[in-house]
Amino acid sequence: MDRLWFTRCPVPTATGIAADRGRLAEEFAPDDITVRSLQEATAAEAADHHFTHALDGLIREGGNVPALWARSGGEPTRLIGLTWIEERQSVLVRAGSAIREPGALRGRRLAVPVHPVGIDFWRAMALAGFAGALASAGLTLADAELTEVEGSPVGQWEGELAALRDGRVDAVYVKGAVAVETAERFGAVVAIDLDALPDRRHRVNNGTPRPITVHQRLLEERPDLVDRFLAVLIESADWARDRPAELARILSAETGAGAAGVAGAYRPDIGHSLQLDLSDERLDLLAQQERFLSAQGFLPAPVDVRHWADPEPLARARALLDSRRNSPTRTGH
Repeated sequence: MDRLWFTRCPVPTATGIAADRGRLAEEFAPDDITVRSLQEATAAEAADHHFTHALDGLIREGGNVPALWARSGGEPTRLIGLTWIEERQSVLVRAGSAIREPGALRGRRLAVPVHPVGIDFWRAMALAGFAGALASAGLTLADAELTEVEGSPVGQWEGELAALRDGRVDAVYVKGAVAVETAERFGAVVAIDLDALPDRRHRVNNGTPRPITVHQRLLEERPDLVDRFLAVLIESADWARDRPAELARILSAETGAGAAGVAGAYRPDIGHSLQLDLSDERLDLLAQQERFLSAQGFLPAPVDVRHWADPEPLARARALLDSRRNSPTRTGH
């Protein structure tokens, strides 16, 4: 093994923080192991591994739709961590719209983007976002009019917000920092703040909870590398907890959004939300997402989330990090 891969989604992750700080490269340099981002690889190297996870040396922290889809399709991955980060999920409408609460979505035209990709996670996100909003009012997707909109290759949310501006739909689901800036450019306003819904189950979506997955072969052949990789992620999440200014800079670089977008999308205490776990609560929330995706036809076969999860690497990584921190000869980062 001379190379490890990670993938950088344009979202807040411990992996992104570790990569920005050079900690992943530093950790594995003594072993002559190169750590590379798929986003920096050639097209031939990267292929569609960000979605399929058909790469033995990949450790992926990203959306749960592609992760569940890859596992459902037979890729032998294991779930080794979950995070839960509020990312400003909201339903946008035109200025002056009468839609101001979830119940008002009944009978409305809801934008459902369509993208020509192997797994259309954009469509899955929109459906889950609207389903959560409607469920909070005792409604389902069947109570609204799902209106397909061609996804724009220009940028995130462009196709849906153009449809909203032009009156072809009545509401658009968005999330994250880029959405804050794009919504302002299109003159869209927040009708429903999903982050404010008291029941977490109504906010389950592609990034909530967000999984960390690894190929079974890597876990079997080099569990030590997986443990060390996770230890760096834990350390990086700890580092971010009390450094809001530095974290905001990293999030801007990771998401491609400016300071206003980052400030509008993420809570001031986001540094406290990056830690990994495999708690019963998060596993149950991921299982809820699996059931939704299966019911909507996104998964070719069911995924038993509990069977998929392997808590041992995370436990070993925590023990490794504790031993390093207690070592009198090791300096901290």
